[in-house]
Amino acid sequence: MGTQYSLYEAKAKLSEIIRLVRERGETFTVSYHGRPVAEIRPIPAADGTVEERLRELEDRGILAGPAAPPDAFPPAIPGSPGVLDRFLEDRHG
Repeated sequence: MGTQYSLYEAKAKLSEIIRLVRERGETFTVSYHGRPVAEIRPIPAADGTVEERLRELEDRGILAGPAAPPDAFPPAIPGSPGVLDRFLEDRHG
């Protein structure tokens, strides 16, 4: 089970707890009124690409993806070319 901290102690030492989880792979239990309620532990190393890992987390219900893909930034002045278009035009024009 690893080291156990009360919620109050865990809040006060969260940075240190996270450092120990990252660096040493330690596991910590957080208790509320003496009862264990949460565990802070390292997550298994992900194999594959970031996209595959994100998809896996979405499938497991741990992570929610965006409702719709973000749109490209609109030009600063409607109807005018975007910054990249202006840059490329100046460079090649």
